[in-house]
Amino acid sequence: MKTRKDYTFDTTISPEVLKNYLSRSVTAGDLYKSETLMDDIRVLLDLGVKFIGRASGVWFMTMDDEEHFAMSKALCEKIHKKDAEIILQACVFEAVFNELNAVKIPAYVFEAFGLPEEERCFCIDDMLFPEAPKGFIWKDEGGIPDLNRNEARMWFYYRATRYIDCGYEALHMGQIHLYTANDTGMQKTYQLFDMIRRYAEKNARRHKILLDAHTHGVSVNGRLLFDYHAMPFTRFPLLDREDDALVLVREGFSEGGTNPNGWSADVMPYLMEYDNWGGKMADDFSEFTKNERAFMDWWGYDQIGWFANQSEENRNRFLEYTYKWTAVNNTNAYFEVPFRRMLSSAAVVKRRADNGAVDRAVFYQLNDASASCPLGFSQEKTVKQLWSDGDDELRQKAGNPMHLLQYGAHETFDPATGYKLPEKIVVYGSFQSQVGAVDHDSNSEITRMYYVGDNTYTLSVVLPYPGTYSYAVSTYGTLSATYCSDRFPRSGSSNKASFTTEKENTVVKFTFIFMENSTTVEII
Repeated sequence: MKTRKDYTFDTTISPEVLKNYLSRSVTAGDLYKSETLMDDIRVLLDLGVKFIGRASGVWFMTMDDEEHFAMSKALCEKIHKKDAEIILQACVFEAVFNELNAVKIPAYVFEAFGLPEEERCFCIDDMLFPEAPKGFIWKDEGGIPDLNRNEARMWFYYRATRYIDCGYEALHMGQIHLYTANDTGMQKTYQLFDMIRRYAEKNARRHKILLDAHTHGVSVNGRLLFDYHAMPFTRFPLLDREDDALVLVREGFSEGGTNPNGWSADVMPYLMEYDNWGGKMADDFSEFTKNERAFMDWWGYDQIGWFANQSEENRNRFLEYTYKWTAVNNTNAYFEVPFRRMLSSAAVVKRRADNGAVDRAVFYQLNDASASCPLGFSQEKTVKQLWSDGDDELRQKAGNPMHLLQYGAHETFDPATGYKLPEKIVVYGSFQSQVGAVDHDSNSEITRMYYVGDNTYTLSVVLPYPGTYSYAVSTYGTLSATYCSDRFPRSGSSNKASFTTEKENTVVKFTFIFMENSTTVEII
């Protein structure tokens, strides 16, 4: 008989309890707006879910802010009435929009920042990057906030504290490396997050707020910024099959150090999820060859879009594959099962279970299709079986070690700021096939850079054929923060610059200075 897992915490959380929560986690985007909430709650309770990721949050501000928080609070109350142990997560994303100019700044926010109280609203112009780097400012809409600016930090503090007041005990902080580009050593970011944690100690349900972001980790003098980390999966397409098959690729390094809860570990726990960023990459796939489409993200979709557009049999198979793959390849990681995710342009045409009419499912929902959830994708049984079997034994018997090859920068800290340097930096792009790697593979060990001291990583390659090649640098081997033409990070595979070689057998040297975020290409 299996013993019941411990979900008890107050003020701090132990590594065992944290892992217990992460092992029963789902991603439930915008659950607070779900039209099938009663059935959603039924499934959550039946499966034994204990961590509900992305349950609330705002990207585009499409409703009144007070209405948003009222609905967010109502969700917490409904869930906690059924199971008080469940942690709900809200999101504070790396995006701000003009609508925030109508949001009044509460007195407690001014007080927290040591400022005199004013009768005013937030100001987006005082949040955006003054340098206006390409892609950071979205004309007449908004942009990525600059956390080096006080107004942006006030906005983040406001959002975080409002969710804490609603009953949320976890916050996903988006793409941390984008909005902190001007905060050298993340000194102001640490101060802000400490403020949020102090607020939670007084106001949160169990006097604790769990913070994560899409990152392999941030460490200053061994002190970690996050309670645990989160990252999307990486894939490689299988071209020898007729269907749009793919396999997952091991990367998943999670920074170790001293956790905000006071305990230390060489590797922190982390979540891995099917991410979403747009749905479908093209309206008509017939315009592309199979090989071209195979390398357009996940066969022309974002991650959840690809998954939702598979057959029910393939979805069940891939859930099992992902669950086992995570346990074997990343023994400190936990699969955050998709429960409710936006499909955007990857919407799936389905027959409704209530009246048989053809309809478009704009969200993936794990629920079994029924009159209570007419467009459910029917994955309940699979997830229940996987969680019933458990993966602890699999991790112990077959888990691969986490050790990385030594390329330098092991336990290396920037002397000026104490910021821990990453062990893994990869230069990638269309040049990679010229050196025996897969093109555009940001996780390649073949084009991994070597640390040579003074915050500097280098890699030299020989390109046998002349041509124009694209390149970018990926920190930690993922696409959450990539660099090429300037010092500002971008997210995604499209961020690349180019260089040209005019002769055969040309030696090219790539150099990346981490704390300056500068990338250079030298034709030797």
